[in-house]
Amino acid sequence: MIKTLHAFVTGTVQGVFFRANTKNEAGKLGLTGWVKNLPNGKVEVEASGEEKKLKKLLKFLQNNPGRSRVENVEYEYAEEQLPYDSFEIKY
Repeated sequence: MIKTLHAFVTGTVQGVFFRANTKNEAGKLGLTGWVKNLPNGKVEVEASGEEKKLKKLLKFLQNNPGRSRVENVEYEYAEEQLPYDSFEIKY
């Protein structure tokens, strides 16, 4: 089943290639959507794809990819698919 994951990641997640690592992982998993830095220091992620692949991305986000230090990941799933063709970094 296709779903959408919407997550907010807190910790040391800006300036440590978190977005680039997330984009690469989402691409490997065949997910679509985006990742972006927020002014409050969090990173926001929205990804669509198969539920099991979204769970793999969530685990990746929670396990401190690269040089980041993830303190918390708030997330929810929706029963919809985003209208994107790829996974991008938003600026």
